[in-house]
Amino acid sequence: MPSTMNAVRLIAVGRPLEMQQIPRPVVGPQDVLVQVRAAGICHSDAHYRAGVSPAGPLPLTLGHEVSGVVAQVGAAVTGWQPGDRVCLHYLATCGQCGYCRQGTEQFCATGQMIGKHCAGGYAEAIAIPARSVFPLPEAIPFEQGAVMMCSSATALHALRKGRLAAGERVAIFGAGGLGMSAIQLAAVLGALTVIAVDRDAGRLALAERLGAIPVKTATSSEDWQSLASSIPDEIRRLTGGRGVDVALDFVSAPATLRPAIASLAPFGRVVAVGLGQEPVPIYPYQEIINREAEIIGCSDHLASEIPLLTELVCRGSLDLTPVVTDVIPLDADAINAALDRLERHGAGGVRTVIRV
Repeated sequence: MPSTMNAVRLIAVGRPLEMQQIPRPVVGPQDVLVQVRAAGICHSDAHYRAGVSPAGPLPLTLGHEVSGVVAQVGAAVTGWQPGDRVCLHYLATCGQCGYCRQGTEQFCATGQMIGKHCAGGYAEAIAIPARSVFPLPEAIPFEQGAVMMCSSATALHALRKGRLAAGERVAIFGAGGLGMSAIQLAAVLGALTVIAVDRDAGRLALAERLGAIPVKTATSSEDWQSLASSIPDEIRRLTGGRGVDVALDFVSAPATLRPAIASLAPFGRVVAVGLGQEPVPIYPYQEIINREAEIIGCSDHLASEIPLLTELVCRGSLDLTPVVTDVIPLDADAINAALDRLERHGAGGVRTVIRV
């Protein structure tokens, strides 16, 4: 096995990622070394590059949506062997603290997110604790296995945080990678109506093909801002004046979170998922108290949700084929171009995946 490998890394905030030759990861006794086969490019990665969400220490290999093949196992690891197809839960945690023991490992005091706090999957290989490794069935391509590990898993967690019940109505703000999974998963969980809100006509067309009712195509940031105030009226029209029981905001900017809150029915729940940085005004009596509504934060997802997600993909209940819209090599220029498109909220694809 070679002692070095290629990795595309964040060297400095605000600068393009660079390809580097770095040492192959050292495998600890509780670790698994995975030969990366696919790594998804998430909007969070664009935030890390831009410094919107701090990542480091630098230099850092980005990439938290990862699938691949086991290359080596640590001395204390059982249950895995070289050649196994796997996907990676992106949190490397202690497994011993109170949060880990109760299954809320995203709050582990010593936990690290691959591709943000420690080396990620924009590389030829990655080492990760065995507890974060999950089987990837032969029926699921590596590209889809990678996407499952963030956008699909977080979409499922957001719906569960919103306590979606069969027969309820859902609005999804942001029809990107997470939104496309949320549309399908909401239907699996019994949603009566699924509404997709986005400013990109191509994404709205795909959302409609996946079963959602598209709302308010806009072509620029200015259009999006001006349309935000009319979106709740359109959602209420589509729901017979009632509003939605669950609104998922995968953007969490004022132009999405404001109408999400205003679109709620009595007892409705807004789940904020996107990495929004701007303050959002709320009218406590009119929007929250008088409706007994809730605003809920959603941080990451849980390892315990991955087996269910995998089964839904295997059964065809969640089809990620239309979500993986671009496949690129492990190349710094290609990855930077994909991140540039995400920063511009560019039209066209939904999820770009690196094939290693």
